[in-house]
Amino acid sequence: MPRILYSADQTGHAIQAALTAAIENHPNIRLVTRATAIDLITTQHHSDDVQARYRLQDRCLGAYVFMNETKEVVTVRSQYTVLATGGLANLYLHSTSEKGTVGDGIVMATRAGAQVLNMEYMQFHPTTLYVPGKRRFLISEAVRGEGAKLMNLRGEYFMERYNPELKDLAPRDEVTVAIWEELINNQEKHVLLNVAEHVHDDIPTRFPSIYRTCLDNGIDITKEPVPVVPAAHYFCGGVHVDTRGRTTLDGLYAVGEVSCTGLHGANRLASTSLLEGLTWGLAAACDIVARVNGGETVSPAALSHIRDWIPTGSVENEDPALIAQDWTTIKSTMWNYVGIVRTRPRLRRAISDLRNMYLRIEEFYRETPVSKDIISLFHGTQAAILVAEAALRNPVSLGCHMVRSATGGAQQYPAISREYF
Repeated sequence: MPRILYSADQTGHAIQAALTAAIENHPNIRLVTRATAIDLITTQHHSDDVQARYRLQDRCLGAYVFMNETKEVVTVRSQYTVLATGGLANLYLHSTSEKGTVGDGIVMATRAGAQVLNMEYMQFHPTTLYVPGKRRFLISEAVRGEGAKLMNLRGEYFMERYNPELKDLAPRDEVTVAIWEELINNQEKHVLLNVAEHVHDDIPTRFPSIYRTCLDNGIDITKEPVPVVPAAHYFCGGVHVDTRGRTTLDGLYAVGEVSCTGLHGANRLASTSLLEGLTWGLAAACDIVARVNGGETVSPAALSHIRDWIPTGSVENEDPALIAQDWTTIKSTMWNYVGIVRTRPRLRRAISDLRNMYLRIEEFYRETPVSKDIISLFHGTQAAILVAEAALRNPVSLGCHMVRSATGGAQQYPAISREYF
């Protein structure tokens, strides 16, 4: 029995296409696009029922959503709310994720009072296509499995220096660290993956999407080496959920990379996250249906007490230059200080810099009319701080959390609790 299900070298795309088609054709689903979630609605924070604020059990009752085209904020009241907002890999300079993947759901859940776990565990993929100004496209490890070899810009096959026995077939994390060391020590922006001279299979047939994407970017991998760089790929932490997708905040569920189910531990096996999303998505849906059918619903009166969004910003207009510079700083800080190899001095510097940035960005957020870009920046800064602080709290090198001491070796300490919220 296979460990995973797959569809050539585009399994994730196949799942997404099937789910999108099912959603678009379902009569009971209203699909709203070009919208950005601002905040989760809870009884204690957003109800004008005074007594509701003093109940020990808080509950999520929907979300405030900014409509990107009309510029209005819609109050979406709901019996149950499901977060499926993805991870936060785009906080890093190099990332395989979409532009908006900056931890929005995790931050909103944290502000609402839900518990998050394992925020230090960001998995980096060792080889992604390096094209300046473009999203990093994943070059599968299977390419090295077929014989491709890594070399620096001087033409040296460097993996034999880091793992003389396994060389380019070393475990993913070892390869990632080795490439990172080459980049830092040689002040290079990327290394090279030599496919043409070492892979003897029919490359266009064996790796169709990789071949096609490289060709679209002017690189023929059958004739020349591929510029590659490690990139933030998958976030193993997130909003703590049980086997039904329930978070610690009543009425709120989380599914996919935004959640932390415990399945991945401190590191993820390839493709298990796809099946995790499907499994927990089904479990959450079944649980919500059962609760609704069992009468576990909030009264219409309670929903009617939820206030509409109160606009705050009106003093300054959005400044694209400020937003662009802030993102450049955040991504560079996360990559250099909270990236592949971490040290306590780097993490302390990151936290100090990010906290100072947050003070300025929060003021900017409060004084500027709400917009998609402002929301993303506000959430991204908070998510970056959560990751950096969690990394500093945990001195144990484990899985994709690599902590190096001042002497160069990995830190080893007794395990500590990772339940921070």
